[in-house]
Amino acid sequence: MPVEGTIPHIPGIEMFGNSIPAEIVGGDLFEYINFQQRYDIDARIQRAQRLSKEFLEPLAPGVLLRNLVDDQVQWLKTTPSYKPEMEGEYRFARSSEQVRVAEELRDLYSTAGVLVADAQGHGIISAKIASTVHDTFHALMLTELDRYGRATPMLLENINLRLAQSVTARNELGIIEKEDARENATMIYGEVRIGGHFRFANFAHPPPLVFSAEYRKFMNINESRMVQFLPLGLQIPADHPDRKRYYSVNFRQAEVDATDLGEITLMSPGDILVLYTDGVYDGSDKQGRERLEVVMREHYREPAKDICNALLDHAVKQDEQFRQDGETDMIDDKTVLIVKRLN
Repeated sequence: MPVEGTIPHIPGIEMFGNSIPAEIVGGDLFEYINFQQRYDIDARIQRAQRLSKEFLEPLAPGVLLRNLVDDQVQWLKTTPSYKPEMEGEYRFARSSEQVRVAEELRDLYSTAGVLVADAQGHGIISAKIASTVHDTFHALMLTELDRYGRATPMLLENINLRLAQSVTARNELGIIEKEDARENATMIYGEVRIGGHFRFANFAHPPPLVFSAEYRKFMNINESRMVQFLPLGLQIPADHPDRKRYYSVNFRQAEVDATDLGEITLMSPGDILVLYTDGVYDGSDKQGRERLEVVMREHYREPAKDICNALLDHAVKQDEQFRQDGETDMIDDKTVLIVKRLN
């Protein structure tokens, strides 16, 4: 889990998260994506602006290739269908891409990402799965910012593929699909912007909760705005070129796109978005939701850190009851992330 120094600062928004593993290590992962702190946005904008101009400039004879655009133009000139005007058209298209990258990067000054994942089980194996999600996410994010200036749904689709099981590996190991319990993880990634707007993708993770300060209760969210995919690695898109190289429970109709992203807006000052893992609440039990609501009513006026800790304390007390009832298998890693609109 991250340290407090990485908490993003978005005007009018307060954030805080914490995690308690069920064992020495756990399978829960949560992280703030503090774009301003993690990436040099100014330098990235300057590079995009420089490339937007460089891509337009034809390469002088005898000069070494400067970039991938020069390389592509050189290849184009070797093709039978090449026409001189093709170079200018291609260079303009690639230049305009960099202009857009610079514009998208500017939005990161007022954007914060939040990543919450929950690997199946707890302990060393689940910690390894969570670590894979973490490392894959950040490696892919670098490519996304270079290419688009923002995170796109393709980043999430590639993480999903990274956790899928290889057909070749399973055949070599002699694993029978029906007899093997698959290791997987749920994940939710979203971005918070000024005004309390939260846009996210959900891979089988318990759905976000929104607590209204005005009505002092959790609000019902339109399910049509809460698209949910299977856990990471279980479902490959039918149109993915590598779909036959991985096991898939079934084929999803298409890759994740912008229409699959959920959207939530914290409408009023004091409203609170709660992200969590199933060690706190499984997202479906009505009584469990009511108990969380009681805790929220007692603490919703407090800072995000105190609200987060109150919910985790509640989850720890639930564990004590599980032990008394002999239901220790119900104890799991616990994570809570609070996003509170201040004004």
